[in-house]
Order: sequence, then structure tokens, then C-alpha cells
Amino acid sequence: MCADRLPAEQLAAALEPLVRKHFPVSDQARIRNFTRTDRGFSTETYVFELEDASGTLPLVFRRPPESPLFPDYDLLRQVLVMQRLSATGLPVPTPLWIDRAGGELGGPYVVMTRLPGAAPSDFPSYHVAGNYFEATPEQRARMWWECVDTMVAVHEVDWRALRLGFLAFPQHGAGPVTQAVNYLDTALTWACDGNQPEIYRRAIAFLRENPYEPERVTLCWGDARMSNILYDSDFRVTGVLDWEMANLGDPELDLAWMLFLDWACSEFEGHERLPGTPTRAETIAYYERRTGLQVRNLRYNEILAAVLLSVPLLRMSNQVRLPPDMNITGFCTARIAQLLA
Repeated sequence: MCADRLPAEQLAAALEPLVRKHFPVSDQARIRNFTRTDRGFSTETYVFELEDASGTLPLVFRRPPESPLFPDYDLLRQVLVMQRLSATGLPVPTPLWIDRAGGELGGPYVVMTRLPGAAPSDFPSYHVAGNYFEATPEQRARMWWECVDTMVAVHEVDWRALRLGFLAFPQHGAGPVTQAVNYLDTALTWACDGNQPEIYRRAIAFLRENPYEPERVTLCWGDARMSNILYDSDFRVTGVLDWEMANLGDPELDLAWMLFLDWACSEFEGHERLPGTPTRAETIAYYERRTGLQVRNLRYNEILAAVLLSVPLLRMSNQVRLPPDMNITGFCTARIAQLLA
């Protein structure tokens, strides 16, 4: 944590001269409506407008959280992913500049374009509020399949041609599955201050005892879910967001992540999945048709996904010292227990 890190209420005033420096705008350009969003929690995200005589430009400001929630958090890593994906046709935000020192703001940050559209609700669940909740069953099905199609498009990217090899974890072993498990074991120990809860020890043991070789290795989005897609009023995809956890691995991990989080925000929370929402089986079958490959290791990857999401949640719990009755990892451990049974 940087001692000079500016509090949120001072960011807009400090950022304004920096925006003027990086954009061809007048000295009269002003930042308006600088507002923190509830998007994600591993990165602080603010939206704002840059207002000048020539018009208004919607932008996004992001910086690491005050205390990192992953042991290897790297703002540059996600910026490079977005920059290199910009040539693929995937609608990702365009990083405009990154300051890794961030002297004026007391820490690193990035400013990027803000894409149009609205994402399905995160909190509360999109099954009880937001544009997905308000849509018709037919429109919901369209949104769901567009999310899966976007996932498939990510998996079809030529990551070698885009020089995304830095997303691998060779320091954690040979092969993407072994690397992922070894990384998770290390990250969990870090997040728990050296004392992993028993359910996670069981999960890691299962993952170690059941390794496999992926049929293919692709770019994985890392946070593939409905709430990371922006849709226009016709429910077409206008933005693909949040690349902090992008990696190279088995693409089934993205499918498992999407299905796990949908379970978490419906069945686990006691909400009925809305009419029009495709079933788990339908989603798997559709993914197989789109890719021409059989889904073989979904249970394995869903356990891996639930453990991975637990890392920032456990870190947050330990850093903030939440009371014992506030169990923010409960949906992760519940799903792990189900899948290990």
C-alpha cells in the first residue's frame, strides 16, 4: 500500500491536469461526473466524462485496490491484453495511457475508453434486477448465447500471433493444468496467511490427483460471465470487460466459470433462473456445437474456478478481518463441496 495514495474524493481534481496532458484538449477541459462503479473488486473502477468545447468524451479510470487481492496483480498485464485484442474485432476497451508509477496519484493507474451499452446486474443478481431481468425470455436467451459466442471468439484468438505468451505460468510447472493448480495452491496460502481451510486443501488434493492434458490451449478470458458483457438496446454485444485474470489454458475453464457464477447468483441465492435462460445442459451442447469439441473436464474446471474466485475473497476477509458470521466465500465452498461429493 502506498502512503501517498490519493483518496477517492481527490482523484478527479488530481487527474484533470493529467488528462489535459494526454489529450488534445484545451486548458478549459474539465472532468465531470467522476463516479466509482461496483464493477468487480480486484480493481477500483471509476467512470467520468471529459468535457471540452469540442464535446464530451466518456472515459474510465482504473487503479489497483489499496491492498492487492491477487499475489501477482499487474495492471500492465491486463492493459497489454486489451491492446493486443483490439485488432481481433472483439469489442474491448482501448487503453489510452497507463502510468505504472503514478506519482501524482500515489500509485499506478490506467485511463481507457468507455464503451456504450449496459451489463447485466452483478449485485443484486441479474436474475432479480437489471436489463437481463427486464428483458423478455427471447431476449434473455439472445443475451446468454451472445455471451457464449463471445467466449468462443476469445478462444479462437491466435494468442501466439498476438504475442500473449506472457499469460502462461511456466514458473509453476509444465503444462497449463499443472501450472494452474500450483499457482492456486501458492495463491491460497498467500490469501490465507499460510493457513488454508480444509475444504481448499481437499480441492487442491483432488486437482493434483486428477490432472489431464487439455485437448487445446487457448486464450482464456478468465472472468467469463454475463455481467462482464455490455449489450445495446437490441441485446447485441458492445463490450467485453475485465481482463485481469486472462490466462492461457483449457477453454473449458471459461465455460465452467460462467456456469458456476450463474449457479451462485440463482440456485445458491435462492432465485429461480429466469424464463428464457438456457439450462446448463443446453449451454454445454451449444458450446460443443460452436467449437466442434466435446466438453470433457467441466467438473474439474468448475472446482478450479471456485477455488480461483476464493483467492481474492479470502484475501479480502483476512485483510479486513470480517466477523466470523460474514462468510463471503460461502458460495465457493458450497459448490466445491457439492462437486467433491
